[in-house]
Amino acid sequence: MRPLTSAKTTARSLVPLPKRTLSLQLGASPPRQTKERLVILGSGWAGYSLLRKVDKRRYDVTVISPSTYFAFTPLLASTAVGTLEFRCALEPVRSQKTTYLQAWVDAIDFSSRTLRVTPAVPYKPDPFRKIPIPEKLEGDEKEVAPAPASASGDPAPAYEDPPTHPKEEPPSVRAPAFDLEYDKLVVAVGSYSQTFGTPGVKEYANFLKTAGDSRAIRGRIVEVFELAAQPSLTFEQRRKLLSFVIVGGGPTGVEFAAELHDLLTSDFKRYYPSLVPHAMITIYDVAPGILGSFDEGLRAYAEEKFARDGVVVKGNRHVLEVGDGWLKVKEEGTVPFGLLVWSTGLAPNPLVQALDVDKHPKTGSVQTDNHLRLLDKDGRPILGVYAAGDCATIRDSPLLPATAQVAAQKAIYLSEVLNKQAQGVPEQEVGEFKFRNKGSMSYIGGWQALVDRTQQDVSGPKGGEAGRFAWLLWRSAYWTMTLSIRNKLTIPYFWFLNWIFGRDITKF
Repeated sequence: MRPLTSAKTTARSLVPLPKRTLSLQLGASPPRQTKERLVILGSGWAGYSLLRKVDKRRYDVTVISPSTYFAFTPLLASTAVGTLEFRCALEPVRSQKTTYLQAWVDAIDFSSRTLRVTPAVPYKPDPFRKIPIPEKLEGDEKEVAPAPASASGDPAPAYEDPPTHPKEEPPSVRAPAFDLEYDKLVVAVGSYSQTFGTPGVKEYANFLKTAGDSRAIRGRIVEVFELAAQPSLTFEQRRKLLSFVIVGGGPTGVEFAAELHDLLTSDFKRYYPSLVPHAMITIYDVAPGILGSFDEGLRAYAEEKFARDGVVVKGNRHVLEVGDGWLKVKEEGTVPFGLLVWSTGLAPNPLVQALDVDKHPKTGSVQTDNHLRLLDKDGRPILGVYAAGDCATIRDSPLLPATAQVAAQKAIYLSEVLNKQAQGVPEQEVGEFKFRNKGSMSYIGGWQALVDRTQQDVSGPKGGEAGRFAWLLWRSAYWTMTLSIRNKLTIPYFWFLNWIFGRDITKF
């Protein structure tokens, strides 16, 4: 296939702006670039893994992402219930000592190799600073007493302390957009949570993809129990508040249900002994059961354990609408909830939706060839542009699952391609990308887990494992996959600390 050298796609028409070159010191003249400029869009499993592996001595690397951190997503369910602290699952992007911009890319001009970048950090005045009192408030005809004179004889400015929690968000203005040029580009912007257009999901449901999502869920769990503890509530109101609903029976939904059940039956049983017996956890899915990608025997094991634990699994259910504290299920009617966690798959990132390139007809993801080069609408690779992670699929190949395992392997492959290119080796000599399935894992609560190696194509025993031994494999595997030395120390520390003293249920 002939590389494409003149292709253009934009999320909106590019308005000509003066090119801005990044400089580490304000006001300093930008140094002459001696290395190729590699721009990585995204700080998820693909983007951050590539950032760690690419040779920064040969590339001038810039990362653009609205998130200042990489989230170790398999541990987010644990952080949502206090089994681990949030920072145990996070790695700061700037720890890799490269240029980082907290921003979004709104448009890509492939012909000029230019990105339109919009900062994700707003200008926002500090809401807790001393605020001068105006001499007269609008609509207030009362005279304001003059300010006392200062030692110099000039009127001293009057100040008042703002409330601890301002009722109104202070005004914010985004920093101006700018253009950024690149020599090589890796699109790894990830994906959003799929809502299937269900009304009310974005307004009333919680997702579990970021540390912010995890923190919101953790706060809401404590909040509903504190509300239910109020003596003025009726039994029916308490029952509705203590209904925890999870939509989506994949690994994320199942692991959160398991972690939540552990929290309720251990720590909350001590703190809220009269309320925990009335709490209910329910999983809804359009499929007949949970963990559809796992071996049938392992799925049955998980469902049987959930049935013993009182976690209700309802398959073949279709959610029609979500409201404030309720959802409408086609097969059941209106179902109340105190917390709703929505985990039903992935939707394309807005940038991916806007790109005028080859896309997968089912998922809407951009498509690449077997060298992970981004393809234009005619199926030709775009020169110097690659794509990896949840936002990309490989054309004319079996559809790979949108998992951390796939994204990390693509990133490692891309780092090899880019590092060899910097040494003058053509990318064709590196070979094509081949995914090596290492199996799947899922926690199911009570120190038990599932390990599915029935489909793995790497060395090692095949088959499935369930129970305590699988739980040891699950924990040791995730601990091994942890990226930094700091988190390799803090994760077992918090596991041990919470085993001895219980989880922290502080809401702040």
